[in-house]
Amino acid sequence: MPPTDAAVGAGLPPLRDVIRSFGLSARKGLGQHFLLDLNLTRRIARAAGDLTDVAVIEVGPGPGGLTRALLESSARRVIAIERDDRCIAALQPLVAAGGGRLTVLAEDALAVDMAALDSGPMAVVANLPYNIATPLLLGWLAGAGRFRSLTLMFQREVADRLVAVPGTKAYGRLSVVTQWRTRASRLFHVPPSAFTPPPAVQSTVVQLMPLADPADVDWSTVERVTQAAFGQRRKMLRHSLRSLGDAEALLAAAALSGTDRAEDVPIDGFIALARGLEAAEAPLQDAP
Repeated sequence: MPPTDAAVGAGLPPLRDVIRSFGLSARKGLGQHFLLDLNLTRRIARAAGDLTDVAVIEVGPGPGGLTRALLESSARRVIAIERDDRCIAALQPLVAAGGGRLTVLAEDALAVDMAALDSGPMAVVANLPYNIATPLLLGWLAGAGRFRSLTLMFQREVADRLVAVPGTKAYGRLSVVTQWRTRASRLFHVPPSAFTPPPAVQSTVVQLMPLADPADVDWSTVERVTQAAFGQRRKMLRHSLRSLGDAEALLAAAALSGTDRAEDVPIDGFIALARGLEAAEAPLQDAP
């Protein structure tokens, strides 16, 4: 059984004291903004749902505010990935208080093989460093089936793109690949004042629930289609898709109009385009 709230926090100093003791001035190059409100970190942990028997991955724990909340949950274990040596040192008292459930990996999260971290069910719960949030997410989406859920904090602008619908300004490549692989929900906003130091923008917690049976199309093909379409988003598709070959044939196969623009095409429209591209290129791949 996980330790009680009191057992996890027993003897641990306030987070502001941890920051002061270990000299944790936030580093802009690491995208650091520390979340110190334990009521808020507990809210994020609760938003992740029932974590019983789940290995929770946290990226960028900093002084450990969200880490404490995750250890208070029913999670089977918590794996915190941190590249800042100062924060790794600051987390060691929490490792001791965690009763063997907390592992701190001194790694660059972009280089970590998430599938190798645990053989059981996994979830990601993290206040992501702003400077690597989108590349991290894209890597996780490519293998979304290995996760039970992803509960993540982003800059509000990025969060808006994840949940955007066709016909809106925020709708783009990130919207398509996110909603192709997951069910995306905006949970709640977090004001700049909740962080140390306060960021210049509002943040938003988003939950992504991997779909059990997403459309079976190659990830790289969807990337190529969305890059071509949104790379020239104000142009009609008959023009923006020319880099992929016979744009008119692709559009016909997908039952889309050449006068459509990328921002108006629903998710299944992009999947149809990707399937058409795979079919068009298959003879080339099969040729001796």
